[in-house]
Amino acid sequence: MDDIQREFLDIVSQVKAHLEYRRALGMSFVEMASSGDSRSAAPVASKADPVKTVSSLVEKPFVSQSSGLAAVREELGDCTRCKLHKGRKNLVFGEGDPNAALVFVGEGPGQEEDLQGRPFVGAAGQLLTDIIVKGMQLKREDVYICNIVKCRPPGNRNPEPDEIEACEPFLIKQLQAINPQVIIGLGNVAVKTLLKTKEGITSLRGNWKTYQGIPLMPTFHPAYLLRTPSDKRLVWDDIKKVMAEMGKNK
Repeated sequence: MDDIQREFLDIVSQVKAHLEYRRALGMSFVEMASSGDSRSAAPVASKADPVKTVSSLVEKPFVSQSSGLAAVREELGDCTRCKLHKGRKNLVFGEGDPNAALVFVGEGPGQEEDLQGRPFVGAAGQLLTDIIVKGMQLKREDVYICNIVKCRPPGNRNPEPDEIEACEPFLIKQLQAINPQVIIGLGNVAVKTLLKTKEGITSLRGNWKTYQGIPLMPTFHPAYLLRTPSDKRLVWDDIKKVMAEMGKNK
């Protein structure tokens, strides 16, 4: 065996070791860098396949959905697109994991949310947190939580159609940026807005729907459960369906 053959086999061995390392990290592709400026993704060879091409291995940077959410937040700005801005203390954009598999969508901020600039931090928010943490065995920061409108309606009234119309484009962009596995719609306003339906939450809850190709589970709003605690069991039934759906795709 001459030196050129030996060097070639050594390169092949190094490439195979690198591919096995990437596979162990859960990476399913590498970037193939040509002599030009363009780059194209190529699949990693399986253990049964030989490495047929020796080329430069370029690490593909991880692109987080957080950059997409940041762009949406920047576009929203110090929003004055509807009359709700006149009475707000803080705009409540949303919070949680920008790569979340699960997103909760409520109707709008309440008094405590308006004061803190965070969604679901009042009494209803504590109940939602209990559902996430105690019921689903997840961390609150591992899901994403937002609302149909980003400013508090006066007296916690329902958002009006013109207010929803002004704010919904940003909700759509939020959900597109996150691209979750499942959405949970909380209450009448959220579910009717997402599904474009006049049907009420009582008949919708517990039945799988679809929002832009994403499975959506309608259920009661936590604030309703504070007034009607006997219906907590119905929400738990809905949550168990969500957990089963997410479990299927793991």
